[in-house]
Amino acid sequence: MNLMQGKKGIIFGVSNHRGIAYAIAQQLYRAGAEIAFTYAGEVMESRVRPLAEEMNAKIIMSCDVTKEDEVAAVFKECEKVYGKLDFVVHAVAFANKEDLMGRFIDTSNDGFTLAQNVSAYSLVTICRQAEPILNEGASVFALTYLGGEYVVANYNVMGVAKATLESCMRYLAADLGKKGVRVNCLSAGAVKTLAAKGISGFDKMLKAAIAKAPLQRNVSLEDVGKAGLYLASDLSTGTTGQILYVDCGCHAVYASLEEMEIIANSLA
Repeated sequence: MNLMQGKKGIIFGVSNHRGIAYAIAQQLYRAGAEIAFTYAGEVMESRVRPLAEEMNAKIIMSCDVTKEDEVAAVFKECEKVYGKLDFVVHAVAFANKEDLMGRFIDTSNDGFTLAQNVSAYSLVTICRQAEPILNEGASVFALTYLGGEYVVANYNVMGVAKATLESCMRYLAADLGKKGVRVNCLSAGAVKTLAAKGISGFDKMLKAAIAKAPLQRNVSLEDVGKAGLYLASDLSTGTTGQILYVDCGCHAVYASLEEMEIIANSLA
């Protein structure tokens, strides 16, 4: 399939071969795209560089997305190597581990600010620096999660950061739409990744998702990767300012019969 043949873009946030960002990169690469990669500091380089080299990446750079000069340097290099870009994938998120357990009310100001800056404001920074070299018809999308819309146990400060991210996405879609650039979010369901293991009680979330989902299964990394390919490609030319859910239908169901029985039995 040559859906992305001749298309060039960048992914912020690939960290290992068991993550959503890597699954998206695989689909884009298989469809013919040229992909630039960034990694978060020297510690991550040994993980990311081999993955990027597998996909013949011409650009593999360190980038702290909270530092505008580093983001600017990345896009300057992209312009030098590629000229213009057709897609940008934002797969960056971080919160202190202690803020992903217990009560949200106990979140510190520093922890709150950190999660917001890394997970949400970075999309604004990336779009601002990317804007001059985005082709008309380019696609920008960010990874989000249902915890930005509803309370999800132990997602806490990250849920609030995702809510900010989704709002930023809509305003950016309005700004960049004038240049023919679309901006969206991809909301993946509970899926086994190394990052997800940092959420307390994640195994229970996986089981609950199966009970709730109309498709009666958890979403796979391949499912999410294909959705990312859709958003990055010309298949989604009329889609912007949207959240694309890839969660086997969990977002559409308040409570399945199985869940209600479990809750009723626990209260009996």
